[in-house]
Amino acid sequence: MSGSNIALATGGVAPGISAQPPTARPAPQPKPRARTDHLTGTQKAAIIVRVLLAEGVDFPFGAIPSQDQTEMTRALASLRLIDRPTMCAVVEEFVEMLEQVGLSFPDSLEEALKLLDGKLDAQATKQLRALARGGDGADPWTDIELADDAELLRILQQESTVVGAVVLSKLSTEKAAGLLAALPGDLAQVLALAVARTETIAPDAVARIGAALAEQLRDKPARAFATPSTRRVGEILNSTAAGLRDELLQGLERSDAAFATGVRKAIFTFQDIPARVNPRDVASVVRAVAEDDLRLILAAQDPGCTPTMEFLLSNMSKRLAEGLREDAATLPRPTAKALDAAQSRVAGAVRAMADAGTITLIKHEEEED
Repeated sequence: MSGSNIALATGGVAPGISAQPPTARPAPQPKPRARTDHLTGTQKAAIIVRVLLAEGVDFPFGAIPSQDQTEMTRALASLRLIDRPTMCAVVEEFVEMLEQVGLSFPDSLEEALKLLDGKLDAQATKQLRALARGGDGADPWTDIELADDAELLRILQQESTVVGAVVLSKLSTEKAAGLLAALPGDLAQVLALAVARTETIAPDAVARIGAALAEQLRDKPARAFATPSTRRVGEILNSTAAGLRDELLQGLERSDAAFATGVRKAIFTFQDIPARVNPRDVASVVRAVAEDDLRLILAAQDPGCTPTMEFLLSNMSKRLAEGLREDAATLPRPTAKALDAAQSRVAGAVRAMADAGTITLIKHEEEED
């Protein structure tokens, strides 16, 4: 075998022959995307919907406006057949468009309210729900929507059935349902049936009703006191000695039982703590009150205070409870006046925490009803 042949057999290069790299195969070129400029936006959307339906996706047609539903349906009926390259091109365009989307926002004020549910305060939510009905700042129905339920209940009970039905029809569904539930059963039934007959009422008549009711709501006489009289009397009695408070309440019950009942609901005393304070809030209450007052009340060994003190001691730390009991055992028995003052200070601290929103008092059974 010659030298050149040996060199070739062993992978070498024979003298006088240059090495040539192997020729790389060209990468396959992607096929050009089919043209879609002959299709309208609605037709492309119809193709996407048809693809989704073919894949078993339940497309939410009801979530798009009625006009768009109509146009989409007409496009589905007009396309007949499209070739596969065109279908793939439309899908690719749709996917590319989705990839470019950073954020999507609600389509309506009502949808925005759902997105912000629980984030807005009550007044802002009421006002925005009124605006979502289609009104603006000058719309009388916006003022009516924002009115207190008590005022609207009075209107529904005093005005004619037709006016009441119009009011319920113009209010938001949530507001109208709440008012119906608060009305006497027979009146609620009459108004619910009357709503079905409001379709023939002229728009100008509805506008006049709204303007008249809004004016009626605005013309309420100014009140000198923001809080009801029962609550004001209750707050006064909260700071009154127990004996005098009981005597005044007995007198109120003899002269006006209904008013006395309202006052009793507004009163919060030391003895109300077990029924009105949540056990998990006791630790916060104990931090807010003076321990000297708790020691004084324990030292009194008063039967009327025992249930409240046992409630507090059983829901605070065992170490603190034992410390309070040991300290109270070394104290002399306080006077009735000092005991009453200590109870008032503890009850006042609890009321202040409730007013500040630090704790939430449990409602009376009558209030829940």
